[in-house]
Amino acid sequence: MTRKDHPHDLLAPWALRALPPEEDRLVPHHMADCEQCAAEAERLRATVRMLDGAAPTERADTRLAPPEALLARARARRAPVPPTAPHAEPYAAAVSALEALLGELDGPAAPWGTPVIHDWSVQDTVAHLIAADEHLALHLGLPANAPPTTAPAEGTGWRTAWASRTQRVIAHERARAPGDTVATWRAQANALLTAPEAHDPERAARPALLVGARLPVADHFLVRAFETWIHADDIGRALERPVPPPPPAHLWRLVRLGIRILGLALGPQALPVALTVTDATRTTEWILGSEDEPVHAELALDPLDFCYLIGGRTAPETVSRTTTGDEGTARTFLDRASRLAWL
Repeated sequence: MTRKDHPHDLLAPWALRALPPEEDRLVPHHMADCEQCAAEAERLRATVRMLDGAAPTERADTRLAPPEALLARARARRAPVPPTAPHAEPYAAAVSALEALLGELDGPAAPWGTPVIHDWSVQDTVAHLIAADEHLALHLGLPANAPPTTAPAEGTGWRTAWASRTQRVIAHERARAPGDTVATWRAQANALLTAPEAHDPERAARPALLVGARLPVADHFLVRAFETWIHADDIGRALERPVPPPPPAHLWRLVRLGIRILGLALGPQALPVALTVTDATRTTEWILGSEDEPVHAELALDPLDFCYLIGGRTAPETVSRTTTGDEGTARTFLDRASRLAWL
């Protein structure tokens, strides 16, 4: 059975897990390319979970692998958040994934002090997200968290100011209970998701200069989604509790954001590279760099590998890729992509 149009009549039975296998496979493939249907399907799945009413631990879903089950439990537990516009949905999903993971860390022996990344523990990493989300929150008129923010000295670069603020927030949160740190992060995340800019595409289209990038507010929500997911992944790896990657529709939005930022970082003078990002659902190619020269190298990466690369979680020399053309140009391109990360 082939469906080239939006499979609206399949979404509800898919959410109820009532489709035969041959039609059940159509919906995820379509959602990988259609954010509208992906959003509607997720809304229907959330409604089904709400109507089920049973406790997540009493309703094991054998069709879900453990990481997906973790995410489903979190979304069932979290306080309802009004549906957002599509640009904020990846952030809402990333927040749910991290809430799921943190919700598993109960009791006095919870491993909050486990090293995660840099010199941060689990609690420190959540504190870092408080500081990182704060840039967008303040721009949207939301209140700052303690410790109070202070204007950086004139001439201070954004990376220096950003790192200083992160350290101040981490130091502050280390004096608090981990649960209080999580509550602060969750409250700020929910405030972002209920802000008018999370629901109004016109307001979200206005540009804002945050963390060194002048982007529409909608793209800054995607930046928040990227960073929340990557740190949830960091914590999950440290605790040996894997967190699922973003759904395909969300992952491809992060890829497109990364391509835009990478293109700006490379500038028009860089030796041109043809970058193909491909997985089982789609293949997309971009030409990045100078428009005045022929392509010097061609690279192909998986979308998740590309996100790990620009997120600083995979080294340029070890990222899984296929390359043709000039290897030196390809390596320079990969190195530049990996240095986009500030996470």
